Amino acid sequence: MGFPMMILVFFVFYLINSVKILREYERAVIFRMGRVLAQPKGPGIILVFAPIDVARRIDMRTITLDVPPQDIITRDNVSVKVNAVVYYRVVDPSKAVIEVVDYNFATSQMSQTTLRSVVGQADLDDLLSQREKLNAQLQEIIDKQTDPWGIKVSNVEVKHVDLPQEMQRAMAKQAEAERERRAKIIAAEGEFQAAEKLTQAANTMSKEPIALQMRYLQTLAEISTENNSTIIFPLPLEILKAFTEKK
Repeated sequence: MGFPMMILVFFVFYLINSVKILREYERAVIFRMGRVLAQPKGPGIILVFAPIDVARRIDMRTITLDVPPQDIITRDNVSVKVNAVVYYRVVDPSKAVIEVVDYNFATSQMSQTTLRSVVGQADLDDLLSQREKLNAQLQEIIDKQTDPWGIKVSNVEVKHVDLPQEMQRAMAKQAEAERERRAKIIAAEGEFQAAEKLTQAANTMSKEPIALQMRYLQTLAEISTENNSTIIFPLPLEILKAFTEKK
């Protein structure tokens, strides 16, 4: 094999090694002679002429980041452990390569510090009842901090809040006391409504004597259906009134 043939074979292998295939969700940031090209390459077939060109592949898909539990003291001095999940993706591959060494690690650290800061400024009740508001606040702050890196934070969710055992017992007692209070209020309202109905019934019977007689007859019918050995028949008030008038 002559020297020209060797050069031709080397050139063919060089071209084959220079061909790179990028998937639909990938982009390549090309450094040519140390300078980054204006636009990232891909998807599809691109040419990377080493050693003049150096390519850095960037995944454009959404990344799910699990923020580890953080020991935080809330504004009302309650020690809790809070973890969260952050959804983000690269929107500018050039910035993600140039502006930060490792955008995944940087986003993780930024998420942890922001989570401690935001939760530390909230009360325990807000942390438990207004989680959507805290999620929106976390998403806004983290997205603002990662924007210079070409990172877009789409969503942040506080996943779990771990309370101390003492606080859990106190909250359980508070919930039980609240249920007892509601039960007593409902019972008192029932007694009040029953008293009102009895008062209305008494007023109606006092105005309509025939209603009292009908109630008397109904009571006799109810007594007759019972298997009692002794039956007491109440006397109408009109009979007693007749005797008192004669006297």
